[in-house]
Amino acid sequence: MHGLINRAIEKFVRDSYGDTLWSEVITWLGIEHDTFESMMRYDPEVTQQLLQGLGARLDRARDDLLEDIGTYLVSHREVEAIRRLLRFSGVDFLDFLHALEDLPDRARLAVTELDLPSLSLHAHGAGLYRLDVGLSGAEDLRFGRVMMGILRAMADDYGALVVLDHRGTNATHEVIAVQLLDAGFASGRVFDLGAGRQAV
Repeated sequence: MHGLINRAIEKFVRDSYGDTLWSEVITWLGIEHDTFESMMRYDPEVTQQLLQGLGARLDRARDDLLEDIGTYLVSHREVEAIRRLLRFSGVDFLDFLHALEDLPDRARLAVTELDLPSLSLHAHGAGLYRLDVGLSGAEDLRFGRVMMGILRAMADDYGALVVLDHRGTNATHEVIAVQLLDAGFASGRVFDLGAGRQAV
């Protein structure tokens, strides 16, 4: 597993719940290091242990925890660089949706070894869309739930009114239904193209 994934989980916990809780979970799981390096690779089992341990400690279902992580990656000030990367997708939420298929390639431009699952958007008219999120193979990390959190946070960021529904998983991908009710529902957050960058 690319270290950036574990590092994102670590930052989510530290920034949302504090260093003490993170240390408690690491100790309870028996993981020998309490911090992760973004550019290293780790056994995928470590990521699974982290998610299971955090879910138990926070009394959160795995799917809910993954959505929380997705929301954190867009909305928290400590990971502003990710929000900036996503906001470069377009001027409104609809532009953002249509640019999602390019996201894995754009992520690889920043981190060559980072393989995000494929994203495929299908329009069904009247503001209805289906987003297919490819499965991540042997690592068994369901990115669709993280994507749900990202979509929810980006809708708020753009000021769009959106209804999201995770429709389950088949042999090749997870399915997310997206209903765009109003692209200009609210003013959204200010986005400055000239702002400084900050890494995970």
